[in-house]
Formats: sequence, structure tokens, C-alpha cells
Amino acid sequence: MSKNVAFVTLGCKLNFSETSTLAREFVKNGYVQVLPSKNADIYVINTCTVTEHADKKCRNIIRKIHKNSPKAIIAVTGCYAQLKPDEILKMEGVDLVLGADKKGDLFQIVSKIQRGVNISTSCEINKIETIFPAYSSGERTRSFLKLQDGCDYNCSYCTIPLARGKSRNVPIEQLVRQAEEIALMGMKEIVLTGVNIGDFGKTTGESFLDLLKRLNDVEGIQRYRISSIEPNLLTEEIIDWIAKGDKFLPHFHIPLQSGCNKILAAMRRRYNVEIFSDKVQLIRSKMENVFFGIDVIVGFPGETDKDFEDTYNFLCNLKPAFLHIFPYSRRANTFATEMPDQVREIDKSSRVARLTALSEKLHYEFCEANIGREEKVLFESTKKGGLMFGYTRNYIRVERPYDKSQIGKIVKVTI
Repeated sequence: MSKNVAFVTLGCKLNFSETSTLAREFVKNGYVQVLPSKNADIYVINTCTVTEHADKKCRNIIRKIHKNSPKAIIAVTGCYAQLKPDEILKMEGVDLVLGADKKGDLFQIVSKIQRGVNISTSCEINKIETIFPAYSSGERTRSFLKLQDGCDYNCSYCTIPLARGKSRNVPIEQLVRQAEEIALMGMKEIVLTGVNIGDFGKTTGESFLDLLKRLNDVEGIQRYRISSIEPNLLTEEIIDWIAKGDKFLPHFHIPLQSGCNKILAAMRRRYNVEIFSDKVQLIRSKMENVFFGIDVIVGFPGETDKDFEDTYNFLCNLKPAFLHIFPYSRRANTFATEMPDQVREIDKSSRVARLTALSEKLHYEFCEANIGREEKVLFESTKKGGLMFGYTRNYIRVERPYDKSQIGKIVKVTI
């Protein structure tokens, strides 16, 4: 009799690609994948630890799963598991905490353990040496392809280098083969993901631009999106090459974090607002109707009302299409957690609210500016209220009456 396995993914698209790869290994070995809300013999939770809220969410999920399925095996992996394995192992119901260096061995380990035997393995930071290649599957339109893992930047607020280790990458040849596998599944779009993807090539002596050029030649894949990339690593050479082609889309997700140079320096970021603005203007000078999604952290230690106003005004002038807003969260073993002038939670909340309202305004204006344009939309399989939806090249969500013949196809529409 086959066993059931369920997966819960928290956090970024990188985690999503890894979870999907883990799931394929279970299915290949005879397991039936079910939704987390269903009864399963094994539950795998791939965690995030970017904020205290993310840690709390994971703990709540563990409690809920154990309450609903007390006889099931619960395995926890991901960033929270890497940083606080002992904390998780103390929770009732947890059988396995798996560190980053052993993530690829999860099936071999979890399929052999017995309920009630608590195991923690390879959760030491200095032992993160391998890389777990991964890509997502199961969707008809899009896959998330993991290029790289880890980060060498050590920003003052961030635990990711502790949870993910040093920057390292999958070789280009292997990534090309994975892209070809994705194409054979019928998917038309790939999102390139990682922790610091612009740093690609650290372990293989290759470059990010070399990778883009090779992926561009993969038959069957018609669109690529570049997920979050540091502004200092998005070079003019890369921008020029993307602008001259067709497959890499006018959609950029670039972390700003603050529009105040004093705060950027305290965060240990590798650019200032002038460099960031120049990079955005350079892209706009070479491509039309570009979607910019920008990460912003509010309430960093020492951020005064004036510093926040600098950020707010900078974003008003920059006019990105969307803001991803995060209140600063103190994380253990980071420099910023001990910094003076910690910002009150009430001030963080009010700043998040102001930027959320600004983001809605900017996104509305961006979409409005595109009305009347002819665009190419890749429609997805979801049907809701008789409608289907898809995204333009520059990441505008478009809805149309459901038409099965257009699912998974790139269709010209007038917005």
C-alpha cells in the first residue's frame, strides 16, 4: 500500500523550487503527494527565517499538523531548521530536523526513520559546502530554476549567510540540462532564482551573463524572468544584452532596502541611492514599459522620521511598479540586533502602512499607463469565476473569459 506525503513551503521561490524537487523524489519512489490539509504519513516543512514572524508561522504549522495527524512523521528543513535545530526538535511531534548540507538526502533519511525518534543532522554553519540543485514542476506554465545558493555579503540585518552558507552555484551545463527538462514538460517560462543570483559563478569560474546566453538557446522556453538581483551586480553589459533580445523579459526585482544613504551604510549595502537610481534610469533608457519590483525595509535601527521621509520621497520620484515592504525584524547573531536606537513597533507599522498605500498607487499608475498597448500574455490553468488569468511580459496580471485552448500559450491581447 502506497504512503502519502505532504509538503509545506514557507518563504521564497527558492524554497518552492527545492520543495518541488524533494516531492518528485518521493513520488518517483512510490509515494502519493497530497495537500497538507489531508492525512499524510509524512509531512515535510521547508522553512524560512527572514523574520520572527516566519519562525512563529513555522511553529504554528508544526503544532497544527501534529494535532491533526499525531501518528505522522514530521520532518523540518530550510533556513529556520538550519539556524535553530534544537529549538525545533524540542517541539512535540517533530521527528527530523535536516540541515542545508543534507537537504538532498531527505528522502533517504526520512523514509527510514521511525515515529518518535528525534533526529537532527548537519546543522553546523561551517559544514554547508554542497549545493542542492532544484527546479519546480507541476505547473503548466512556469518553473522556478535554482541557479545558486548562499551569500557572501553579510548585510548587518540578515541571517541568510548563516542559514545558507557561502555563495556557490550549479554549473551552467547542468542548468541548461534542467531547462531542457522543463521545456519537455511543456512549460514556457522559467524564473531564475537563488539567494544572490548576480553572484553566479563563484564556484565554477563562470559568469551570470554566460549563463543567460546559454539559457537563451534552450528550445521550447520562450520567456525568462530574473528574480531578485543586487543593483551592483546588474551590470550595463547584462542590461544591454537583455535589451537586445526577446526571451528575457522587461521585469526586474531589485532590492533597495532604504532610500536614505545613512541607513544603507548602516545596513552594509554595497551601493547608495544615486547608484540605484542611475541603474533604474539606465534600464529604462534601453527598454520600454519596464516593471520594477523593489524591496524596502522600514524601521531599521536609527531610522528617524526624516530618514523614512527620504525613502518615501525617493520612491515617489523613482516610480517603481510595486513595493515589497518588510518591517525590520531583530535576528539573533546579526550586527543590527545590538545597534542602538531600535525603532518602536508602532512606528514601523505606520511606515509600512504609508508605503503600502504608495505601492498601491504606483502599481495602479503603472497598469493605467499600459492601457491600450498590445502585449503578450501567458495564460495559466487556474479558473475562477469563469475567468482565466496570465501575465504580460512586464508582469501585469490580465484576466479574460476562460478559454481552455489558450491555457499554457502566449497570446497577444490589448490591455
